[in-house]
Amino acid sequence: MWRDDAYLLDMLIAARKAIRLSEGLAFDEFAKSDLHQNALVYILQTIGEAATKVSKEFREEHAEIDWPNIIGMRNRLVHDYRNINVKKVWEALDLSVPELIEHLECLVPPE
Repeated sequence: MWRDDAYLLDMLIAARKAIRLSEGLAFDEFAKSDLHQNALVYILQTIGEAATKVSKEFREEHAEIDWPNIIGMRNRLVHDYRNINVKKVWEALDLSVPELIEHLECLVPPE
């Protein structure tokens, strides 16, 4: 479905942006920087929001992507914003986002 392609592209663009913005950044620097935290949390929210828009059928066909955790992270960041665990955000950026990019690059149609 073309709509899924658009949301997958949004996810891929945001994930690549997260990698660029966190490149060369150590956790200690991230933990002290409101600027980086706010920017990268927003990007994770964007990825999660786009994931909610991907059709249920597509998500079921591509279970290799951890849709529940992506969407769950978005919900925590948006609705439980007072209790954001920067360590968990960092782990998502460090471990999950690069893996997500690998999956999405195989699914997003070439430009």
